[in-house]
Amino acid sequence: MTQNSFLGTSHAAQVLPALRGLFSQASDILKARGERQRTQRDALTVFGVRCASAMLLYIVQIVLARWMGSFEYGIYVFVWTWVLVLGGLADLGLGVATIRFISRYREGAQPALLRGLIRGTRAVALGAGTLVAAAGVAGLWLFEPLQSHYVLPAYLALVCIPLYALTDVQDAIGKGFAWMGVALLPPYILRPALLLLAMAAAHASGLPMEAKTAAAAAIAATWITGLLQALVIGRRLDKAVEPSPRSYAFKTWFVAAMPLLVIAACELTLQSADVLVLSHYMSPSHVAIYFAAAKTMSLIMFVHFAVGSAVANRFATLGARGDKESLRAFARDAVHWTFWPSLGAAIFLLALGVPLLRLFGPQFDQGYPVMLVLVVGYLFRSSMGPVEFLLNMLGEQRLCAAVLATSAVLNITLNFALVPAFGLLGAATATSTSLVVGALLSYAVASRRLGINVAVWRNLGKR
Repeated sequence: MTQNSFLGTSHAAQVLPALRGLFSQASDILKARGERQRTQRDALTVFGVRCASAMLLYIVQIVLARWMGSFEYGIYVFVWTWVLVLGGLADLGLGVATIRFISRYREGAQPALLRGLIRGTRAVALGAGTLVAAAGVAGLWLFEPLQSHYVLPAYLALVCIPLYALTDVQDAIGKGFAWMGVALLPPYILRPALLLLAMAAAHASGLPMEAKTAAAAAIAATWITGLLQALVIGRRLDKAVEPSPRSYAFKTWFVAAMPLLVIAACELTLQSADVLVLSHYMSPSHVAIYFAAAKTMSLIMFVHFAVGSAVANRFATLGARGDKESLRAFARDAVHWTFWPSLGAAIFLLALGVPLLRLFGPQFDQGYPVMLVLVVGYLFRSSMGPVEFLLNMLGEQRLCAAVLATSAVLNITLNFALVPAFGLLGAATATSTSLVVGALLSYAVASRRLGINVAVWRNLGKR
């Protein structure tokens, strides 16, 4: 009896840990599957929102151009471009850095730092945005740097910057908690929809369809979007983060954010320098025509950023494993996924370019030559695949920032050199050239630092 009891105890001692191990493995498998399914759902959400946003934004621009005419629409394009630039920089790079720190503090069970991060980054974005807006108002008042038709719309547009910056940080908070709808729907869907509704109400009320009216509509859309997003995030945070005293690590956050701010500044320069320089030398009508052509052609880049967002995590995972062969193969696939759909989109857009431009107004088809020049730069960038995502995920973010900085400086220099002599084609040539140079530099960095040939022509027949 004693022996049997002893044997039973012995077997139990051996079996129970084994069962616990099996249950643990099963739990891990189910957890991994759940995380994978959630990631897939998040990816589909992002893709769907960005598709809907691209269509909505394009429709909004067409409607504004039709209602306002090329001159007033060109004024609005100029002042809103400054909102995009200044508002995009006013978060001081914390918009992207917040995602990283939220994950770190949640995994490390540091609720005090997590609560401090959420409150602190939002306060910094709102405060910095307010200071930028105040500095802009003071600059307009003291130095009068703009022509008279730009001044009032510019004053109004500056009011958007604090809430624009806040929305950027709240976007990052939502992504950090995997609340993709809360993160993406407000800036990408709600804000342009509210702008369109506000302009429609103004149009129905008989208000003048001028840039100042559009700027006032943009204020309403930006502030309502930012405040509603803050309300929803606040309610979710109360449930997701346990109550605790707040702790702040501003030095750590800013050190991490500075390189990201440099990258953001360079990207914004590449996206906006042509419009801003063109506004200095040419009439608002010319700016409007260029903007319509550039935005139409830039739809190609939707493929580039969609693929990059989808593969970034996989790049990081393979890099962490040290699986160089799989990394090279996956990078090759990413290049093909980026370039060939981009080429198809370019052919489609060029084939329908004139009818698409005429949707903005009868004179907008003058921008078709701009599309022919810009397509070279966009396709050349796409021919390298999402190389900037590859560099950032594998620890080469400083060289990536250096490449973007070089491209941005070249873009500004060429715009000032070419626009006075060649007008719209000069701006398009400057932008296209800087994109080509940036792509070549990224190719060189990926080849020498990572040993990966990202150019599509180096990967033909290797799909």
